[in-house]
Amino acid sequence: MTTTPGVADAHRHIGVLPAYPFYGGPPVKPDTTARATVKQLIADLDAEGTTRALVLPNYGVPDPAIAFSFNELAIEAAQTDDRVRAGLWVSPRPEDEQRTARALALAGEEGVRALKLSFLLGGRATDPDCRPLLDRIFRTAEAHRLVVHVHTSPGAASDIDEVGHLVEWYADRVPVHLVHFGGGMSGHIKLAGSRFFDWIEAGKRVYTDLSWAIGFTPRWLAREIERRGIGHDRVLFASDQPWGDFAGEYARMRAATDDGELGGLVFRDTFAALYD
Repeated sequence: MTTTPGVADAHRHIGVLPAYPFYGGPPVKPDTTARATVKQLIADLDAEGTTRALVLPNYGVPDPAIAFSFNELAIEAAQTDDRVRAGLWVSPRPEDEQRTARALALAGEEGVRALKLSFLLGGRATDPDCRPLLDRIFRTAEAHRLVVHVHTSPGAASDIDEVGHLVEWYADRVPVHLVHFGGGMSGHIKLAGSRFFDWIEAGKRVYTDLSWAIGFTPRWLAREIERRGIGHDRVLFASDQPWGDFAGEYARMRAATDDGELGGLVFRDTFAALYD
């Protein structure tokens, strides 16, 4: 593997998922580079030259209990190696209230710097039944000065039209990291076209990474940041290992940002400001 010294990775996962019959097919395990142990994770950081990393529980199989079960592993990683910060899996679904309460009780543990939300496993930002736990999650994040990570992808409950409500409701007080910059064509255009910058100008503490982004997006966003003169300190590099590819994500973001001031912020300095 080609090393990339000095890179901070703001979004990667730990934990190995069981095989699952996605989309009606046979059981498969697509996350081929998933890591089951802290030792394996650290070996990856060493091979990549990654000097800082935010590590989150792996998820994808539609069983929230599996994602919750990796919270302690993420904390172990953060408390084993000072390069690592941990994010904890939480859920606003009423069915997950007890598990989320146990996760939030760990928010003060050494090395914890984020709470992770994804509506891929159920729930919806605008579902009234989810609002009480959302309020509790963000109150805990504010109390412990944590970032809330939120998955985005086009359509359904993960669409930026839905997830964006969390920015409107909570990002005055809590940093919100929108993972995948909308996750596809519609989200990219909505965010880079105006919404991301509108939120920044409105004083919202909104951040993003471009893992999974469609090819044109990193260069377009970099140009919009230069043109508008804002947003340079709101974009982070992220590999999304094992669902993303470190080398590929690095190459795309390096090509878009070059070696100038924006590159330094994306690959190092914004991570330090947000997660250290």
